[in-house]
Amino acid sequence: MKPKLLAFFLVVWMFSLAKAQDYVPTREEINAFFNTKTMVVLLNNPLLEYNMIIKEVMEQEWTITEYEFITEKQFEELRKDPQYSFLYLSLVMFDNDKTDAQYRFLHLSLGGDYFRLNQMPDIASVPLSYFSVEEDNYNYKLALLVRFMQQHALLIKDRPEIVSANVFKYYNNNMKDIKSKTLYVLEEELSKDVNSAARIRSVYPYKFKIATKEEITEAIKNRDENIVFLHKVGPEGTKLDARCYKVIVGAGDANFYYFDYHRISDKKPDGLLEDDFKKMAKK
Repeated sequence: MKPKLLAFFLVVWMFSLAKAQDYVPTREEINAFFNTKTMVVLLNNPLLEYNMIIKEVMEQEWTITEYEFITEKQFEELRKDPQYSFLYLSLVMFDNDKTDAQYRFLHLSLGGDYFRLNQMPDIASVPLSYFSVEEDNYNYKLALLVRFMQQHALLIKDRPEIVSANVFKYYNNNMKDIKSKTLYVLEEELSKDVNSAARIRSVYPYKFKIATKEEITEAIKNRDENIVFLHKVGPEGTKLDARCYKVIVGAGDANFYYFDYHRISDKKPDGLLEDDFKKMAKK
């Protein structure tokens, strides 16, 4: 971890398993969100690019509520006010995880009279990276992930019946549509069993490309409806044997087409697995 990131990590907030995974917003909370003003929390560390990028992203993407940018100090002052919702980064640790792995999540939550931060109702949350991973691993995808969160809020407003402790089961119903698009993956985000075009083709006989970050960034910028790409959250070379999140996202529609995770082990390394390709090919 580079020294310049230390200040950020000293002030980032800790969340429990309930915050990251199991919370289910009520219909009343979902409807209340659309009457709030969304306060976008900027980070104190001026060396991070996140503040600049999230400002651009909100201007380009956000349409469902009024919004305003605030500091971390203002967040602490305003978060108990129910007239506000908040878009912010958090540090998540899971209960009963002996690895003590720490993940960075992006949250969209309601304000209110909650004693602890992790009691604030989540409208949406998305894993971005591990604690120790540099921000350039996710910054280029921020616009699309924010657009997904906005669309998710609209979706659960119109269809509150799909909200559950595992709402991503709903998105996995889109898995069959991956085969009609070109799947972009980064070589460094593939497990050894599928780290070449020939190995992928042997288990996934559909359109794909081992792409670069620049090509994925361009597809997102162009809102290319024919491309989906892998958003992977893993330790990126660290020795942590914790979770590897795997999300296939539409570069054009910001939809989720596949959502899963596995515990990292010798048999299941940090990366998209052969089993993931087989699931997508079979669906």
